[in-house]
Formats: sequence, structure tokens, C-alpha cells
Amino acid sequence: MPILNELLEYQKVDAQLRKIEQAVSASEAQKKFAQANKFMKSAPERFEVQDKRAAELTALRESLIRRAEDIGKQIAEYSDVDEMVEGGGDVSFYKKNAQALLDRLRALKSEIQKLNSDIAATVEEYDRFKKQGAAMQKQYKEYKAKRDELVGSHKEEVNALRARLAEIAKKIPEDILNKYQQKRKENIFPIIAPLNGNMCICGMDFPLALQEKLAGGNVVECEHCRRFVYKA
Repeated sequence: MPILNELLEYQKVDAQLRKIEQAVSASEAQKKFAQANKFMKSAPERFEVQDKRAAELTALRESLIRRAEDIGKQIAEYSDVDEMVEGGGDVSFYKKNAQALLDRLRALKSEIQKLNSDIAATVEEYDRFKKQGAAMQKQYKEYKAKRDELVGSHKEEVNALRARLAEIAKKIPEDILNKYQQKRKENIFPIIAPLNGNMCICGMDFPLALQEKLAGGNVVECEHCRRFVYKA
């Protein structure tokens, strides 16, 4: 595939475009925007989780309160224990039952207190997250504008570079260009590199059989890193 010159020229122009992309990506505006954007995208799901948790805690609290009220009613039945005894009731039986109910009530109240603490912690977390959301909304708006301004300052140059890439791409076979673009997405650069002695730029030995195919301006994919290799 004698397309060495076209690939080298394509990579040269692409390197200029990549430099601009990296500058934008490394900017504070992009980093702050990306942070806020990530938060904004995950916020609805996190709010939904917190709402569900709050509903579960509220339902549990109501259940515990009803149980406590029921136990309270059962305990109230022993308010007339003297009359029960006079009627021939077993004092020890009544006392034992009453004590068991009191113990259950104390344990239940302890559960309610712990649950109230959990509810308070959940409410605190919700308020904290809500404040964070407001701050991130402000950050998103502010740094999106700054990011857009930065991107806009390179727009003319980027458009010119992309137009040049499109022009060169017409001279490169589609399958080769697709492989190049795939490596570009994998953040491998350079994608086209000269043979260094008997080795690829990745450090792997380049088989003699493949070296022989480099004659006449051909390029060959490295079997290890899949870069395009040529002979200078």
C-alpha cells in the first residue's frame, strides 16, 4: 500500500488538531465544566435513591410507632390489676406479662430513637446534596460559557485543519483510514512511525518478513501495537 506520503501528511495535520484538543481538554474551563456536567447527569438518579431511602425510613418509623401504640394499649389493660387479683387472677402471671410488655416497649423505643437518628442523617445528607447541586448548576453555567469561548477561539483554525484532513483522506483507502481513526480514539500517537533498526516504536522486534514489505513506500501494521510502520 504505497500511501506513505498521504498518511504522513494526514498525521502531521492531525497532530496540529490534536494539540488544540489537548489544550482545551487540559484547561481549567473544560475540567470544571466536565466536573459539573458529570454531577448534573448523575444528580437525578442520586436524588431518586435518596427519596426512596427517605420513604423507606418514614414507613418504618410509622410501623414502629403503631407497634409501640399497640403495646401501650396492652399495658394499659393491666391498670386494673388489683381488680383482676381480687377476681382470682394470678398476680405473678399478670406481673410477668406486664414486665414483658414493658421490655418490648423499651426495645421498640430504642429502635425508634435509632431510626430517628437515621432519618436526621438522611435529611442532612439530602440538604447537603441539594446545596452541592445548586453550586454545580452555577459552576456548569459559568464554565460552559468559558469552555465555549475557548473552543470558539480555535474554531477557525480547527475548521481549516478538518477541511485539510478531509482533503487528504480522499487519497487514503477507507479501511486504512478507519484503522487510523480507531487508534486515534484509543489515544495512541503517533499512529504512523518509522522503523527503528529492527524494532517498532513500541519496542517490539519487527519480523524480517514484514520488513521486506516496507519497500517502495509501503506501510505495514505492527503485530503488537497495530501502528503503521514505514521505513525511513
